[in-house]
Amino acid sequence: MKRKLKKSSTMSLMMVLLFSVVMSACGGTTSNTATTEPAATGTDTTATATTGADMIKTAKVPAGSELEKALKGEYKGTKVTMYGPFVDADEQKFNASIKAFEDQTGIDIAYEGSKEFEATINVRVNGGNAPDIADFPQPGLLEGFANSGKVVDVSSFMDANYLKEQYKDSWLDMAKMKGDGGKEITAGVWARSSVKSLVWYNKKAFADAGYEVPKTWDEMMALTEQIAKDGDPAWSIGIESGTATGWPATDWIEDIMLRTTTPENYDKWVKGDLPFTDPIVKNAVKKMSDIWFNKDYVYGGRSSIVTTNFGDSIQPLFTDPPKAWLNRQAGFIVSFIPEGVTADEYDWFPFPSIDPQYGTPAMISGDIYAMFNDRPEVRAVMEFFTTAESLQSWIQSGGVTPPMNGTPDDWFANDQERRMSQFVQEAKTIRFDGSDLMPSAVGAGTFWKGMTDYVSGTANLDEAMAEIQSGFKKQ
Repeated sequence: MKRKLKKSSTMSLMMVLLFSVVMSACGGTTSNTATTEPAATGTDTTATATTGADMIKTAKVPAGSELEKALKGEYKGTKVTMYGPFVDADEQKFNASIKAFEDQTGIDIAYEGSKEFEATINVRVNGGNAPDIADFPQPGLLEGFANSGKVVDVSSFMDANYLKEQYKDSWLDMAKMKGDGGKEITAGVWARSSVKSLVWYNKKAFADAGYEVPKTWDEMMALTEQIAKDGDPAWSIGIESGTATGWPATDWIEDIMLRTTTPENYDKWVKGDLPFTDPIVKNAVKKMSDIWFNKDYVYGGRSSIVTTNFGDSIQPLFTDPPKAWLNRQAGFIVSFIPEGVTADEYDWFPFPSIDPQYGTPAMISGDIYAMFNDRPEVRAVMEFFTTAESLQSWIQSGGVTPPMNGTPDDWFANDQERRMSQFVQEAKTIRFDGSDLMPSAVGAGTFWKGMTDYVSGTANLDEAMAEIQSGFKKQ
């Protein structure tokens, strides 16, 4: 039997303050001569004041690399321009995360953020005004620049063994794109990421009700049915998001696709080679529908899903007693948890395995930094961005999952975020948010609209899948 919760005491969600280590840089000569040889790897530089490497005490700094030279002060007084979508709080966190590097090396990373990044980056690059580095939250957008030969192949100066030490193969695979002439290049390096394959729940309510965290889809469906028998809908779901309404539904489909077919089929799907009208994709949508279209399983029923804002959908989990019990959403949903609910009152579990042969993949979103201008100081900054230290203060303040290997456990703001990182590191398959990889006519167009039409009941499954697939003809 389910027991009622006692009202929790009011307390703000605790966050760790931004942390930035500021050290003085050693003097050195400024060089503007580009090098063409790949950096050596496998040797850690000694972090001492005499080498100027105090800023990165734990990172693997390849011997002879531009990063090592930068930490010795050889590029002091140079400037690296960077353009991206970080604005407001994210821009402040980014600037805090690079401050120690700037102070140590004397390199000025001049970051410019814009809410219109996706539109203006095309104008800047094609107009001959490309930044040295650009932050792409959508790899699909970067791929166009890579195909046209405008992006510097970072593997031309970063050793393959070094990159393998810094990232799991899945990350490196996702960074590979076709360059000019069809030759495969490493189009950038991964920085900030967020985990999407998470199901959130009220930790205290679960314990009081005697519910157990499911590890498989069948166990999750059994729990869903048990909660319904106890008198509550298990799920709180909302896909309303203004002009982006529908995107939470695409996330569900992507997670289910990763658990019901091969990673290769997932990759074909996002490229348009496996159509939405294929039975493999329809099967994923039907799996989702088993939950979404059951009036006993969803708070407010099917009709409420399209009108409920995705941020509001977490709140019914924290009423007293809960009105719903589960919410599948990315790590950023903690920003929408009601004020007064502390980090020890909520938790998450991985969106569970469906077919054991595909395991429990991690679907992520994130930022890939690409390089447009090849100078030694730009190479040094790109190499710095491959280190967990480049995200240290951001990790400590919360809200970031590092894609790099070897992040110390004590950097994370709380246990939930530490476990998110562990989940990504241990996942055998990692894939990027599918809609962000698809052409915008599909990923931010017909996919959003088609799923909204399907959920609202204005289109049946076949009609919705055909509508979504039509977007590939509009690109």
